[in-house]
Amino acid sequence: MQIQNNFSLKKHNTFGIEAKAKQFVAVHSIEELKQILATYKTEAKFILGGGSNMLLTQDINALVIHVDLKGKKIIKEDDDYVWVESQAGEVWHEFVLWSIDQNLGGLENMSLIPGNVGTTPVQNIGAYGTEIKDTFVSCTAVNIDSQELRTFTKEECKFGYRESIFKQEAKDQYVITSVVFKLTKRNHKINTAYGDITKELEKNNIVTPTLKEVSNAVIAIRQSKLPDPKELGNSGSFFKNPIIPKELYEKAHAQFPEMPHYVVSETEVKVPAGWLIEQAGFKGKRFGDAGIHKNQALVLVNYGNATGQEILAVSRDIQATVLNKFGIAIEAEVNVI
Repeated sequence: MQIQNNFSLKKHNTFGIEAKAKQFVAVHSIEELKQILATYKTEAKFILGGGSNMLLTQDINALVIHVDLKGKKIIKEDDDYVWVESQAGEVWHEFVLWSIDQNLGGLENMSLIPGNVGTTPVQNIGAYGTEIKDTFVSCTAVNIDSQELRTFTKEECKFGYRESIFKQEAKDQYVITSVVFKLTKRNHKINTAYGDITKELEKNNIVTPTLKEVSNAVIAIRQSKLPDPKELGNSGSFFKNPIIPKELYEKAHAQFPEMPHYVVSETEVKVPAGWLIEQAGFKGKRFGDAGIHKNQALVLVNYGNATGQEILAVSRDIQATVLNKFGIAIEAEVNVI
C-alpha cells in the first residue's frame, strides 16, 4: 500500500472535478483496509468507492481510502436461485452484465448505473421499477473505529427510497466490503412495466424479452438520455423524485394540470423531478462550464472545468426556482462533500 500526498481526485469522481486529497491510498483486501484504519485511527478519513454519487466542492483534508476490493463468486444455490457475493470494488455495470451472461435474473433493469457494487446499498440504487433491496440478501462491512467485521441483513439496512441505514444512523461508521445478492436461475421475473422499456422493446419487435434484451433496452434508453461520464462529467440523477402529500400534489396539479405523478400510497404521490426542472426552464441551460443536460433535466453536468461550488450553485438555483414555482421541494440525491 502506497500512501500519496496532495493527490488529485479528478479521475476518481465522475463529475471530473479537480480536487485534492491530503493523502490517498487504495486498499485491495479487508486486511489492508483494517490495517490502514488501525494505523490512522486518530486521523480524519474519507471512504471513496467509484466516485459516482458525489460532488466535490472542496479539497479533502483527510486520508482518502479508495476501496478497490475485487472478485465475485457463487456462494450458494438451489434449483431456482443463486446467491452471489461481489466484492465492493467491482464496477456495478460490469457485475450486472456478468450476471446476465450467467443467465441470472434480477439486476438487468439497473444496467449502466455508474458506480461500484459497494456503494449500491448505501443509496438503495434503483431504475425502471427495480431497486437493490429487491435482490439484496446482506452486506459485510468493517467498522471504521473498531475494525470489526459486521454483516448487515436486508432488514437491518432499513432500505427506503434512495435511503438506507448507511445514510442515517450508521453514516460514516462502516466501510462496505462485499454484498450478497439472490438472483433467479429460472422463471425470471421480467419487469417491463416502465413505458420507456416497453417502447424500446416494441421498436425492436421483441414480445417476450430475455434478460439480455431487457438490459439492452435499458442501456439504449439511458444512453439516449444520459451522458457518458467519461465524455461529459456528471453523476447521473442529481435530484430525488419528490414524494409529497396528496393534498400538496392536488394543489399544484390544479395550477399545472399536465403535471405527471405516480401514486405511492393513499396519502403520498411521487412527482418526477426532471419534469419539474424542465418546466422551470433549466433543461439544457449552461452557466459557464456548469449546466443541465440537454436530454435529461435531472442530470447536472461539468462541461470541462466547472468547480464543485459552481455546480452546487446551479443545483441550489434549481431547487429555489422549483420551490417558488410549484411549492415542491426537491432534494439532492448526490452527496455534496
